[in-house]
Amino acid sequence: MSTLFISTTNTKITEVYLRTQRENQYFERKGLGEKDTKPTKIAEELIGMLNADGGVLVFGVTDAGDIQDLATLTEDELNKYRSLCFDFIHPACNIELEEVYVNGKLIFLYHVESDFERLFARKDNEQVYLRMQDTNRKLDRDGVKKLEYDKAIRKFEEELVGDFELEDIDLSLLEEYKEKLNYKGNALDLLCKRYLAKKKEEAFSLKHSAVLLFSKDPEKYIPSASVRYIRYDGKEALSGTEHNVIKDERFENNIPKLIDELKTFLKASFRDYHFLDLEEGKFKKVPEYPEEAWLEGVVNALCHRSYNLQGSSIYIKHFDDRLEISNSGPLPAQVTIKNIKTERYARNPRVARVLEDMGYVRQLNEGVSRIYESMEKSMLSVPEYREANRNVYLTLRNKISEHSKTIDDAVMEKMGTNWKTYNDTQIKIFNYLFLNQKGTVADLSTYTGINENTIRGYLNGFIEDSILIRNSNKQRDKNALYCFKKG
Repeated sequence: MSTLFISTTNTKITEVYLRTQRENQYFERKGLGEKDTKPTKIAEELIGMLNADGGVLVFGVTDAGDIQDLATLTEDELNKYRSLCFDFIHPACNIELEEVYVNGKLIFLYHVESDFERLFARKDNEQVYLRMQDTNRKLDRDGVKKLEYDKAIRKFEEELVGDFELEDIDLSLLEEYKEKLNYKGNALDLLCKRYLAKKKEEAFSLKHSAVLLFSKDPEKYIPSASVRYIRYDGKEALSGTEHNVIKDERFENNIPKLIDELKTFLKASFRDYHFLDLEEGKFKKVPEYPEEAWLEGVVNALCHRSYNLQGSSIYIKHFDDRLEISNSGPLPAQVTIKNIKTERYARNPRVARVLEDMGYVRQLNEGVSRIYESMEKSMLSVPEYREANRNVYLTLRNKISEHSKTIDDAVMEKMGTNWKTYNDTQIKIFNYLFLNQKGTVADLSTYTGINENTIRGYLNGFIEDSILIRNSNKQRDKNALYCFKKG
């Protein structure tokens, strides 16, 4: 397959990209003969992109990546696809139709640029659509109201910064962005092509979105465009004579650099704990929180905060038992606490698009799902999202910090050596005690589904092997608690 660029409008698009790129918030394929490739249906897909984050719709490439040939259609049929933006979409929209040939086959590329001030609908029936991840949704009346409200917030990143000084641009970062997009022209012209700046009579004006992404010091133009990390000694924030802040750091930079700096800083700030790997029977060192969870949480906060609400930074609050990441502004558009794992709508789509172009996130629409998955794999609590005081809060709880750090080294070594000799019930006993720190015979019987006499026999054997201890002075005590031997 060719890696030559086939689009002059979007230099990322190659034959390989057309065939293999996964459909997402910004990319959609439509093949000939599919049920939803009538001009009206393609118009609805384009309306969804207009109301969301923009993107590219490719007509003439199947879901499987097979390139067809639109030249097999009659000229009259082709003209209907050429004019569908005028025939079925209102108000007038910013969609560029690019007709290109791949291996001699004609395909259409609809380049869609979202508009944050207007709401788009079908001209003939007033139906409104919104692209969410890789699907197109028809909105009801309440959905339309939410979209209108969120578009008003989105306007901030579109506003021009009148007093911006071009020497404040991070040119090395901008050059890196050029390379990612395979763009050969002037770097400032690239900002215009990506709708991050405007050019008038050879003078460039940057938008807030460009300042957040490429300025050396965004705080100079957008107050509180920063991230603040606070480490507390304990599980609560105390004040006065009990003030328990032990570290307070502020990070001020453009968003890509903020992500890099925070990634390095947080990795060094989190402690390591032992984690019981049930497959290998070894206690492995793992970080306090999985990187994929907290990094996605930080990136999402940077992408979705309401930068128009100035005076409030993104906060990362680090307690002994949890990490809280908060950003200003309510959840965007159709996203709710209940559907946050599956829905996506960028509060700042220009910012989100550039971060995806630069590889800071693989797929923004998968970010929240990855937070849940990585926490589950690390045997940690389910992530908690909540809205309060027009802010969004993500809480990651550390369940293993209290029990795993005190297990005796000799116990860990002995269990690892003998792991293959343990049966399934014995392994379940270890797992329960590791996760819950302690348990009674009844607890372990319920958890394993094995009778109490058998469980008691296993526990006595583990005590003789100096793996577990029994916390009770009574010889017969049904409430006696068993736990790992402490270091």
